[in-house]
Parts: sequence; structure tokens; C-alpha cells
Amino acid sequence: MVWFKKSSKSENASSDKPQSDIRLSTLIAPGSVKLGMEAADKEEAFEELVDLLVQTGGVSDREAALEAIRTREALGSTGIGNGIAVPHGKHASVSRLVGAVGISRQGIDFGSPDRKPAHIIFLLLAQVDNPGPHIQALAEIAQLVQSDSFHNKALLAKSPSELLDLVRTEE
Repeated sequence: MVWFKKSSKSENASSDKPQSDIRLSTLIAPGSVKLGMEAADKEEAFEELVDLLVQTGGVSDREAALEAIRTREALGSTGIGNGIAVPHGKHASVSRLVGAVGISRQGIDFGSPDRKPAHIIFLLLAQVDNPGPHIQALAEIAQLVQSDSFHNKALLAKSPSELLDLVRTEE
């Protein structure tokens, strides 16, 4: 099975993309979207996006969530290139898979392989004992960010709802 195959809209349901119940647009609450991130570095980006998850009720233990993200980032950068970063982690205090997304106009150094700063940052937090949805969400992000259309339109989004509508359209 090829999970990260770039496909056109005209392909039918028999495409190589795995069919899953995970939809990014349902994992990311409107309050968990920040279009004008203020973070100057990835540590500040973690804090800014985790704070959104705390404010929307997606995360109850801020420090545990940050530790989960930092622990995963210590294993290797989650900057994937082309202006995208996907920091993620798992922790026992997380009761369900949750996500946040931020747009950084100035860009944030995530140590990406192409050495370009990240402008679109997806942050995921998952349960420790349920890896399936976490892996599916990462695969959905990988598929989504292959679209040049998504990348360009995301950077131009004027509101959180516009960005979430774009995610929903591209899913």
C-alpha cells in the first residue's frame, strides 16, 4: 500500500490512499487554529499551539503535553521540509487524539532537511496506548501537504474557519 501517493481529485475511491475514519478537520477545533503565530523558535511554537489545545479543552495537562512534544522532538526534527512541520507526541494524560495548526508568516526553524523555515505547523497529541489514529492523522497530513494548492492557500487564509474549510476540501 502506498500511503503518500500524490493523487488527483479525479481518482476514485480505489486509490492507494488508505481509507480511515480520521479527518484532520474534525481533530482540529476552530479555536485550535492560529493564523498569525508569534513564536520565534520551535519551543515557543510548541507552547503557543499547546496553549490553544488547553484553551479549547483538548488538553488538560499543559506541562505533560509539552513534555510529550519535546520528548518526540529530541528523537529527531519534525520539520519535514517545504515549509511544513508536524510536531507530535503521546502522553498518558491525553484522552483522545487532538490537533492544532498554526501559520507563521515569518517562518520558524524546525531543522527541516531542506533547511527552510516552517510556515505551516500541525501539532498532534495522542494517547499512549492507541497508536492507530495517531499514525492515520500523520498520514493524512503527509497527503494534504503534498498539494501545492493547499500550501499556497493555507498561507493566504484570512480566518481559522477559512483554513479549516480548506483542510476539509482537500481531505
